[in-house]
Amino acid sequence: MPKAKKPLVVVTRKLPDSVELRMRELFEARFNADDKPMSQAQLAEAVKTADVLVPTVTDRIDNGVLAKAGEQLKLIANFGNGVDNIDVATAIQRGITVTNTPGVLTEDTADMTMALILAVPRRLAEGSVILTTDKDWGGWTPTWMLGHRIWGKRLGIIGMGRIGQAVARRARAFGLQIHYHNRRRVAPKTEEELDATYWESLDQMLARMDIISINCPHTPGTYHLLSARRLKLIRPEAYIVNTARGEVIDENALTRLLEAGEIAGAGLDVFEHEPAVNPKLVKLARAGKVVLLPHMGSATVEGRVDMGEKVIINIKTFMDGHKPPDRVLPSML
Repeated sequence: MPKAKKPLVVVTRKLPDSVELRMRELFEARFNADDKPMSQAQLAEAVKTADVLVPTVTDRIDNGVLAKAGEQLKLIANFGNGVDNIDVATAIQRGITVTNTPGVLTEDTADMTMALILAVPRRLAEGSVILTTDKDWGGWTPTWMLGHRIWGKRLGIIGMGRIGQAVARRARAFGLQIHYHNRRRVAPKTEEELDATYWESLDQMLARMDIISINCPHTPGTYHLLSARRLKLIRPEAYIVNTARGEVIDENALTRLLEAGEIAGAGLDVFEHEPAVNPKLVKLARAGKVVLLPHMGSATVEGRVDMGEKVIINIKTFMDGHKPPDRVLPSML
């Protein structure tokens, strides 16, 4: 009896070698050897022939791309937790299932969030530059490079999902008081474990926190959740950390407030118009006002391999005629 034809899987970016090897074994896989983001035209060409498309956060799978999809395209297996790069509603209307890779990036992203929570108030990046540039260091003095203690400060977490809770566990160990705002209040057991205070009003929470951590997904409902109006509620002594999505913050408004000293500082791993970074933010980073990272929150070898394995499981399960474990529905967004 002849073997069933392997599905054509088009992968838009370079993945870890072990993941690509396994994909070659299981599927007819086409990879992006150059590892450069595909253009909208290239994505449109890919969906004409692919049975499965494996995009990443750098790929905008919008209505224009989906309109070019052939009837054989039945699955978009996103290599990533967020799916704001995909028009999920249109995909489902066209009979295309969408999956993602939740859960595997939680600890890595929480680690990076905690690193920024430490780095910004304690001026770690600013201090490091002193020793790696031509600037002179005259040795220790009692009043030089003074930052701020985080022990005992109030941390306001926006988005108390997997990552938000993982951040809270780390922050508690550093003596931070945990506050949070979420679409829905978490279970009493979780609140008790984290010793967390729930705020139904985001406005009221923002006005009272020392550090604010953004850990919610980017959806139509969270676009500019931290608007210019809300950013003005934040105390001049407070700091903002964002390892979620840049679009959650009105970046121009944040930049203006940082320049004016109306917010003490920020740690940003994501940006509103990636890969472009606001030149004013770069200037603020050089002045020690902010710490900027190039979207590294989930960048661990272990995390990327786990993501790839999730993608493979979703594809294999779907092709075997079952519902994939990480199916995304519009009601989830």
